[in-house]
This record gives sequence, structure tokens and C-alpha cells, in this order.
Amino acid sequence: MPAAPLNAMAVFARVVECGSFSAAAQELGMTPSAVSRHVSRLEATLGASLLQRTTRAFALTELGQSVYAACARMTAAAREVTALGGDHTGEPHGVLRVSAPVSFGQAWLAPRLPALLARYPALELQITLADRMVDLVEEGLDVAIRIARELAPGLVARPLREVHYRLVASPAYVRQHGAPATPNDLPAARCLYLGYGAFGEHWTLRPKAGGDSLSVRIPPRLTLNNSLAIVTMVERDAGIGLVPDFSAADGLADGRLVTVLDDWDILEPYVGTAYAVYTPTRHVAPKVRAFVDHLAGSGAS
Repeated sequence: MPAAPLNAMAVFARVVECGSFSAAAQELGMTPSAVSRHVSRLEATLGASLLQRTTRAFALTELGQSVYAACARMTAAAREVTALGGDHTGEPHGVLRVSAPVSFGQAWLAPRLPALLARYPALELQITLADRMVDLVEEGLDVAIRIARELAPGLVARPLREVHYRLVASPAYVRQHGAPATPNDLPAARCLYLGYGAFGEHWTLRPKAGGDSLSVRIPPRLTLNNSLAIVTMVERDAGIGLVPDFSAADGLADGRLVTVLDDWDILEPYVGTAYAVYTPTRHVAPKVRAFVDHLAGSGAS
């Protein structure tokens, strides 16, 4: 038996749902005779009648009831496929699941989200802040933000901003203890730093004017795994903190913090770039593209 034509199956389902050939024809933008031919073609393919026709109405045969149920499922599946396609075209909408490092999410990402939500009212964000490497596929994430010097292959990466580290202190601490003149003065100061993973007590600095780099070992008087917590302590005159610029930005802007050793660059492992990463796909969903474009266009501030 030849396969039933899909368009005839869809037309038959619509006839049953509309209750008449003429109503189905009007909804489908066809003539009643064309609708009738589609139904007749389907009956010919199946070798049996699907409808018991009268001059004013019709009734489904026993086979017609079973065929209609199958055709209705087919058309519902077609509508579902079309809806899935809508996720990749048009206005950004739906749930977007994002992961970001904790301090970066608090200090840099969160302030940029209200404008995104205002621009795309059909978009819903689910943000998870975690200082660990997430697996986008296993955890059902659309986008992850990572700060790194290099990224592993297999993902699409969009740079958002460079991340520079600053040595900061409170004005009161500098008045009381003085500012270090060179990196060699740091071991004697009270220094606070991240102290986990690649971060640690061995710091490398290089003069901005050029010249040889200098490595110093900083005694681990206090380490924290959150740069905003370090900033909080530094603002309370606890010492000199080594933190990323996005964590220090507010304190520097309103005078709660000052920088020290401005004429030195802090090198690895305290350098990196913030990237938005997502799994490669031929058609990037509008919600992903809108999110990444919004962040990439917001600048490094």
C-alpha cells in the first residue's frame, strides 16, 4: 500500500475538527472541492471510506475514527516542530539558563541584567552563581561565563571583557602603614588574596614602563575564595587586597578604596578574559544571541 499523502492527512484532520468541508476549506484557504479531493485521495490510498456523507453533514466510520486520531497526532507533532523552530527565529523568549562565577556574577553581571529583561519582556533568566567548572550539556545550561587565559576546545566563546587585578587598600590603612614602594615591600604588609586553585602566594609583577618582572612570595596571613569578601575586609582597613578590577570598581569610584603599586602590572595567574561560552550549533537561539550580544556590548566598565 502506498504511503498516505501527508497533506491529505492534515486536510482530513481539519475537516473533522471543523465539522464540515466548507468550514475546513475556508480555514485552509482552499476550495471545498479541493478539500473533498484530498479526503477522497486519502480514502483511495487506504482502500476504505472514512466518512459517511449526507447532503448536510458527515459521520466518521469506525476506520475514520482511528485514522483521525492518528492524523490529529501528526498535525500536533507538526505544530510542535514549528514551535521549536520559533525558538531559533524571531524575538528572544523562553527560559535562558546561565552559570557565572560568584563575584563576577554579583559585581559585573547582575547590574547588566535589568536592561536585558526590560528590552526582551518574553525572556526569563535563571542565573546560577558558582565558582566551579560547569558542564553545559549535563547541567542543562545555555550559557556559561568563564574567566580564563585559555579555554578548552569544543565550545563557542565570545570575549566579554579583559579582567585585570588590582592591589587596593583603604585610605586609612595607607595613612597608617604607608603604601608599598615596590613589590618587595609586599611581604611585610598585610596582604589578602584568593589563595585557591591556580591563585596562590607567589605573585609575579612587571613594571608598566618596561623592564624585568619580579616574583615575590606573600605569606598567607589571610586567604578567601571570594574577591568581594576580600574587598569588604580591605574597606575595613584589614590590609592590601589583590582583587579583580570588577570587584574593586565601586570602592574605587566612591573613595572607599585606593590603588597601590599602580606602576606595576600583575601577571599570571592573576590575568584573564571573561568569556561567554555555549555549545556549537548551526542555528544559535535568539535568547542566547541576545544575552551574549548584550553583555559583549556593555563594555569593560
